[in-house]
This record gives sequence, C-alpha cells and structure tokens, in this order.
Amino acid sequence: MADFYAARDSTVPPLPWPSIAPPFSIKRATRKHYSSEEKIRIVLDGLRGEDSIAELCRREGISQGIYYKWSKDFMEAGKKRLAGDTARAANTDEVKELRREAKDLKEVVAEQTLELRLLKKSMTGDGGDHE
Repeated sequence: MADFYAARDSTVPPLPWPSIAPPFSIKRATRKHYSSEEKIRIVLDGLRGEDSIAELCRREGISQGIYYKWSKDFMEAGKKRLAGDTARAANTDEVKELRREAKDLKEVVAEQTLELRLLKKSMTGDGGDHE
C-alpha cells in the first residue's frame, strides 16, 4: 500500500494509513463533554417518558448506550444515597474554608482563655502573692 502512495507522488513521503488518522483526531476534538447537570436533565427526561429513548437520544446527540449508562449510574448513586452508604464529599474550596474557620475559632478560644486567666489573677490579687 505504501508503494501505491509513493508511486502516485514521489515528492510526498507516504504516510501510514493516511485516510484513517484524520477522522480519529477530528472525532476526539469535536466530542461533546456533558456536565453532571446536563446528564441528570437528560436521564430525567428519559424517565418522564414523554418521548421515546431513541428520540431523546437523537435530539440530544448521544447514543442509546450512553443514555442507559448514565441512567444506571444515576439510579445506583440514588440507591446508595438513600441507603446512607455514602457521605457527602466536600470539595477543595469547602475544605479550605472549613479549615480557615476552625483556625479562627481556635484563636478566639485561645484569646478568651488568656483573658479569663488574667481576669482571675487580677481578682485574686496579682497572681497569688498573699501577705
């Protein structure tokens, strides 16, 4: 096959599988990525049953296999959540905010403890030096 391309135009070096390589790269570059919200909306539309799954998939531009995978994932996640098997996962921003808040609260407790000790010392007469 390489001889065919070389014989056709001797100035262009033959490429291995020239007709196959571009479509794969085009397909990867144009693939749509769906957010969680979009997936949930599509699955809920399918569960409503107003349109057939085939029509819904055609309208949304996805295969039926993808729809059924999303539907299965959606149902399994709901089942686990209702059973109490999963704890709510905090995202990184929430964790940072909670740590910052905990640090601030610890500082407030330390300040209050110091003030309380100083107040007790002043009430007892300068740190316990009694004559």
